[in-house]
Amino acid sequence: MTDSPTELRESGVDSSGAGEPDVAALLQDLVLDSADVEEFLIGLVKVAGKVLSGSEDEVLCAVTLLRPRMKTTVASSSENARKMDEVQYRFDDGPCLRAAREGHIYYVEDFREDDRFPRYGPAIAGHGIRSALAVPIPLEGDTRSALNIYSPNASAFDPTAMAAAQELAGEASASLRLAIRIARLTDSGEHLRAAMESRTAIDLAAGVIMAQNRCSQDAAMTILKAASNTRNVKLRDVAAAVLASVGQDTVTTHFS
Repeated sequence: MTDSPTELRESGVDSSGAGEPDVAALLQDLVLDSADVEEFLIGLVKVAGKVLSGSEDEVLCAVTLLRPRMKTTVASSSENARKMDEVQYRFDDGPCLRAAREGHIYYVEDFREDDRFPRYGPAIAGHGIRSALAVPIPLEGDTRSALNIYSPNASAFDPTAMAAAQELAGEASASLRLAIRIARLTDSGEHLRAAMESRTAIDLAAGVIMAQNRCSQDAAMTILKAASNTRNVKLRDVAAAVLASVGQDTVTTHFS
């Protein structure tokens, strides 16, 4: 059964079957059509699978992300591809982990003959994987990543396949850098908002104490801090209790 025109177009091959896959065009379409980075990465590994698979050799593709004390697969062409990544995580070694950590390509032509992975190699070969290609995805800071491609056949990746994989990894790099920056900005924004909301509750509680005790703001803050230290409770929780005592259970911070 032949692929439909849509499937052929998605794989980068026209319906006549002529020509090599146009990886650049595929990536451009992915960027335009994806709703978010996760959708883009899932599309990317599926494109990688189509571009790099032969007529009798369906490869598995995944993207690994390394952060301090954490290894995870952020996108995979199939559940089996994700499982192959997990074999590397179990041994804390393998082509994709080394590519991500060291920043250069790892190509294993045949795990049955390669001696660079004495523990991992036999394990992955036991899952029916004979060769693998891992291409680093350059990122910033202490985060590392790699595009991982597995094949059941030995010597599955020629120079053309390696060039296509590098192009795909380069596009993944740009998208992952943006996603990580957005995540960091979001975290910073959430921390700032939480701090401002805590400050609002404390200031309101100080106002309640000032009204009840007819004292200054400094004196009210001293009372709050003393209660926090005596009860070994965070200052914002003491403030929340003061506000609850006067019927103010929720606090809204107005940023505008």
